[in-house]
Amino acid sequence: MKRPTTFPTSMREFLRTLHQALGPDSGLVLVGGAVRDLLLDRPSPDWDLATALLPGEVMDRARAAGLRVIPTGLQHGTVTVMVGAKGFEVTTFRGDEAYVDGRRPESVRLGVALEEDLARRDFTINAMALPAQALDGGPWEPFLVDPFGGRGDLASGTLRAVGDPLERFGEDGLRCLRACRFASQLDFDIEPGTLAAIPRRLEVAGKVSVERVLAELTKLLCGLQPGKGLSALATSGLLGLWLAELQPMIGCLQNRYHAYPVWEHTLEVVRRTPPDPGLRWAALLHDCGKPARRSEDAQGHIHFYGHEPVSVRIAGEILARLRASGALARDVIALVAHHGTHPGPEWGDPACRRFLRRLREDGLSLERWGAFRLADQSGKGMGDGTCLGEHREVMARLEALARSNPPLDVKALALDGRALMALANRKGGPWLGELQGHLLERVLDEPGLNAPGPLAELARAFLTPGAASP
Repeated sequence: MKRPTTFPTSMREFLRTLHQALGPDSGLVLVGGAVRDLLLDRPSPDWDLATALLPGEVMDRARAAGLRVIPTGLQHGTVTVMVGAKGFEVTTFRGDEAYVDGRRPESVRLGVALEEDLARRDFTINAMALPAQALDGGPWEPFLVDPFGGRGDLASGTLRAVGDPLERFGEDGLRCLRACRFASQLDFDIEPGTLAAIPRRLEVAGKVSVERVLAELTKLLCGLQPGKGLSALATSGLLGLWLAELQPMIGCLQNRYHAYPVWEHTLEVVRRTPPDPGLRWAALLHDCGKPARRSEDAQGHIHFYGHEPVSVRIAGEILARLRASGALARDVIALVAHHGTHPGPEWGDPACRRFLRRLREDGLSLERWGAFRLADQSGKGMGDGTCLGEHREVMARLEALARSNPPLDVKALALDGRALMALANRKGGPWLGELQGHLLERVLDEPGLNAPGPLAELARAFLTPGAASP
């Protein structure tokens, strides 16, 4: 077995310290996703530890060795052992009793064998364990505990439930969604029997909190192969459970400017977008308004007039329902709202500057809009070469205008509100906002007017009815 390069030295030292503190009879093991990620030689966000010792024994032995402990989840057999400011959860081997809410067992049995502890886990690739001493030098092969063939499934890129998938998914509805998420994150194929069990457990999956659904969907979208995860959502019925508004996209044919139907185009855009939550969610939702706006003219040409505002509305409703943060929702909605804007050669510089202004008003950088636009355009499947050349021309022009630092909001005017009130000898009021808006429009047309003298003349002309505008 290849020794991983991603195992942190700090974790190795902690395991050595904890193993010495708990003793050789503790059966201390690294379990779950941490083992999976080590075998795949990829960084792991979680370092879950398990032991044959009961929680009280863990606390007594750790404290006797000078380590600070926190009884964070004694009812589930979990103790947190602190190393400096960092805490590591250590859980007693356990078996789960009946699941009553579709998420968590009503109670647990502590002190079971390691194999029984592994048997309660979701997928074979997450049901392996490595004893602590295996990570402190020497060969791994004699130590890996793999009762369900997880190592073989890792090698073949297969996601398989432990035991009966109907039973596993009936215990915890989140596991259905995790199957799709792992397919995306790891670029694995869901074993047919495991995938076929998901539609029969949608009622249990529906009990998962929307906050957890959002977190899992975001991880899925930002995975290595999001198309695999999204396709599994659609095939299994999970898409209809949480993102029903997207189902009409499946099978919705497009016009001659697209090589793919709407759903397949969406998968392409998601894949081509940088793995950033806002960009990937926008990619998923940017064309969700197309089915409702699809029309066909007398010549048989397909159109989607006005689909952008419909997509914005649907995206907002989905993100609100999933309780997305305001920052994520604003980012996604801004990207969706502007994805259909294509500054062409026929655009004058004033129109381009107004577009830069709209991006700024929506908190969207030109670079971010450009990255999304490139993914959307290339995701049409009409040839990357032509698309890339056209995109570079658009971005070069907009970037050149942006570098000239044109005034894009009233704060950039050479005369601020106080100066304009002094010029008019009037107190603030609605008139001031109207004047500032007028001045901004004029300098967007002619940035050279943004100087105190020309702006003063423009302001006087605006405030004097019937006066000739300079």
